[in-house]
Amino acid sequence: MKYPTKKLFSSFSLYIVSFISGVLMGLTVAPVGAWFLAWIALAPLWVLVVQKNTNLTGKRRRFFLLPLFWGIGYHGLALFWITGIHPMNWLGVPWLASLAITIFCLTFVTLWGAAIVVAWAALMARLAISKPVLRILIGTAIWCLLEGIWSAGALWWSSLSYTQSPYNLVILHLGQIAGPSAITAAIVAVNGFIAEAWIYRKTSSSVSSAQRTLSSTGETPAQKCPPRRFVNKYFALATLLFITLHLIGFSFYSVPLSQPPEQALKIGIVQGNIPNIIKLKPEGLRRAIAGYTNGYLTLADRGVDAVLTPEGALPFFQRDLGTTPIISAVKEKGVVAWIGAFGERGRSYTNSLFTYTGNGEAFSRYDKTKLVPLGEYIPFEPILGQLIQRLSPLDEHQVPGSPNQLFDTPFGRVIVGICYDSAFSAQFRRQAAAGGKFILSSSNDAHYTAAMPFQHHAQDIMRAIETDRWSVRTTNTGYSAFIDPHGRTLWISRYNTYETHAETIYQRQTQTLYVRWGDWLTPLLLGLSILGWLWEKKFNTSV
Repeated sequence: MKYPTKKLFSSFSLYIVSFISGVLMGLTVAPVGAWFLAWIALAPLWVLVVQKNTNLTGKRRRFFLLPLFWGIGYHGLALFWITGIHPMNWLGVPWLASLAITIFCLTFVTLWGAAIVVAWAALMARLAISKPVLRILIGTAIWCLLEGIWSAGALWWSSLSYTQSPYNLVILHLGQIAGPSAITAAIVAVNGFIAEAWIYRKTSSSVSSAQRTLSSTGETPAQKCPPRRFVNKYFALATLLFITLHLIGFSFYSVPLSQPPEQALKIGIVQGNIPNIIKLKPEGLRRAIAGYTNGYLTLADRGVDAVLTPEGALPFFQRDLGTTPIISAVKEKGVVAWIGAFGERGRSYTNSLFTYTGNGEAFSRYDKTKLVPLGEYIPFEPILGQLIQRLSPLDEHQVPGSPNQLFDTPFGRVIVGICYDSAFSAQFRRQAAAGGKFILSSSNDAHYTAAMPFQHHAQDIMRAIETDRWSVRTTNTGYSAFIDPHGRTLWISRYNTYETHAETIYQRQTQTLYVRWGDWLTPLLLGLSILGWLWEKKFNTSV
């Protein structure tokens, strides 16, 4: 199929269109949360990639600017909360150096995300698929594959899937089938059908115009021109797919939650609200010790079964925790406490969550697995270390925990995520498959803007739905929350406040299709794509 070559826009305006559509995708997440835009915001880029790949032969550099601008618009806006790390005077970084580091971080993560979009467009152009339905299948498979590769690295956050969290809980239930890739595939496929509807309409209009011109000059017999209307088979398929996917999600969402009394646990959280600027100073240490000890005592008196504290709640090494007032309170009240502190590994340290039983003894430990690049370690440190310096306030190097950790407690096995871990669904899936009965999420988002902790809350909602588990999340300054297996937020804290709260959750041992099989959808889409592409090349049949 040939596409009309009439220029509707100048090259510059095409880049503007691509950038604006990327910005629209960026508006789907906090602080705006316009999730519905995700179902149309990729379509303009799809149209441009298909049409301009045909018309920009020999101008590949200009072609690749289209996905680059889309990626910058999306990831730059979605990750703009990174600028909240400035100023880093609490780490002793001078103001100008802090600004330079902040700009570097935002630029790097934005271009890293944009590179995924460019790779997608390059593969679409390289394969040169001419059949619309096959193009949608292959385009969806490639996007899911690239996100899967991206998630295996250190920089992973702004998947298309999280554009639907926390507001579109129905579609998020597709995550129980195949994890985040199921939601990403749904968004890409619907956008693809909308884009193909636009291309089909424009192509039909161009053909009709040519037929009328030839007919008026007598060069060919008059033929009936196809009607010019937007509603065509591809738009109808987009609508049908959108509705069907939401109906499937709703069928999972509407399943009643069993709440057997024998599986009930009353969990309390303490949100200490210790600003990072004073966290490691004497004032911050005093506030942390008093705030978390008093919070524990308050919750213990309310009859909770356990108390969860945030990431790094007490900035001590485990060897020093035994002499702190909170451990004395644990011995007094006999209520289990999960305490965020530092562990040791040789001359390095870990960011850890410790279980302390009612006798004040350490029972188990989970070390943060996914460290924040540039914040907790320096990628390519021999190269970048001298330029950026280490941002950690401690002298030792922070190291990640083993990816195969299991966290046993007096209540049984529990799923744990510390801060950045929340973005990596495979970590939660593995622990759920190993018998984790509910989720504990412990974080410190104090050094970013308010959009980041809300996006973090959105990530934890997805993990709760995918694993079909209750989730308890506590943070230093907000947002702490309790989430049920359908992703509904039962309670959420205010921001930058000291709070204690308790809710009853239920232990579960169900296993969703995603927990059992992982991301089986991406390999399936890739297999079908390869077969379809080979079939087209051999037979050149219409799809």
